[in-house]
This record gives sequence, C-alpha cells and structure tokens, in this order.
Amino acid sequence: MVIAGKIFKLRETIPLRVIATKLLDYRVEESVEEDSQKFTLFTEIVNLDLAGNKLRGLYSKDIVIRISRRGERIPVIKTLEAPFTFTLKENEILLTIIGKKNWANYVANELSKIIFITIGGIVEAKITPETLRLYHEANPEGTKVIFFDNVDIPNIDKLSLYGPDLRNTMLYSEYLSHGNIWYIVATSKKHGYIVGITRNCVVTVFSRIDEYTFFNFVEEEIFPLIEKS
Repeated sequence: MVIAGKIFKLRETIPLRVIATKLLDYRVEESVEEDSQKFTLFTEIVNLDLAGNKLRGLYSKDIVIRISRRGERIPVIKTLEAPFTFTLKENEILLTIIGKKNWANYVANELSKIIFITIGGIVEAKITPETLRLYHEANPEGTKVIFFDNVDIPNIDKLSLYGPDLRNTMLYSEYLSHGNIWYIVATSKKHGYIVGITRNCVVTVFSRIDEYTFFNFVEEEIFPLIEKS
C-alpha cells in the first residue's frame, strides 16, 4: 500500500504535554441538511498517546458525499482520517501527518487553530535544494526520477530525468546548472524502501509498509534532511 504524508513544524516550541492538553477530548458536532435529510457530522481527535518525545493521535472529520444508486445521487456520510505525530527533535517540534498533500495541509491548519487559536502556528518544513542534491548523490544508483524547478530557461518551468545512475549523466549536470532539484524518487540506501521526496517535505513511500513504519522511517531518514529554523 502506498503511504503519503507531509512534515510540518511548529513556529513556537511548546511542551508536548501542553499540546496534548489542548487536543485532548477535542470534538465538534455539526448538523447539516441534504435533500431534506438531516446529518450530524463530527470532527474529533482520538487515540492520543504521549510517550517520550512523541505525541501521536488521529484527526477524523465527517463529510457528506454523494454516491450513485440506481440513477440517483444519494448523500451519505464519509469519515476522513489523518494519523499524526508531533515529535520533539533538537528543540523543535515537527509534525508528520499521513494523507495526501491537500488533506495534510488542511489538517495542519485545523490543528494550528486548536493549539494556537489561529492558522500560521504550524508551517511547512523545508529541505534545501543542496540537501536534496546531496541525498541523491550519496546513493545515485538508487535514484530513478528527478524533477528540477526554478529553471532559468525561458518558457521552461520544470525539467525531469528518468533512469538509473542519474548522477553520471551529462544532462544531470546541465539541468543542475539551470535549476534546483525539487522532487526525487529513490530507493532508501538504509531501509530499502522506494520513496518520493519533495523540498516541502511531502513524502510518499511506494513500498508496502504500515503507518507505524512510515512514521519511524520519516523520523530516521527525512527529519535529518529538514532545514533548521
């Protein structure tokens, strides 16, 4: 199963126990009406677990969607979920949310509103172009895809390379002279997982792993790449 997630950081380092207190028992109830049907929707945070330098939990939100049934579009409730982990690392708090980019961004903003009253308390973590380049060049034979952005060639927004041993191609050196590495797909030298990484810390593991393993992999391999505040 492919697992995607995104890493954020808190602009202010506050104790994990304070964060846990703010998130504990969070539950919002909302009533909506669709096609004369009344639905009660819940948004809540459950399964909080504070242990050592980690605070884990699950953000869930009910929404109304429509499904096809014999030619009709019927409203039903669907629950969206996002497992998350706050991790204290070297006097910074990093937040990992499992979910596609837009959903992870939404959950990060909602958590920011709960913890800091407003959005902006939780922001994107970043990996510098140089760090992502060094990550690739430390294991060039493992990299299969590279995308470049900030390209200085007129009318060219992005460049890409596919194939084995991309470090040793003339195009790789040429593309580096015109832009920065934005995204790579590579095999982790340490763990053996096939992983996609962007500079704004969207991480996709294409190998078959579970959510717990994903969190551990991100902490061990991706956290050291993140630019410090």
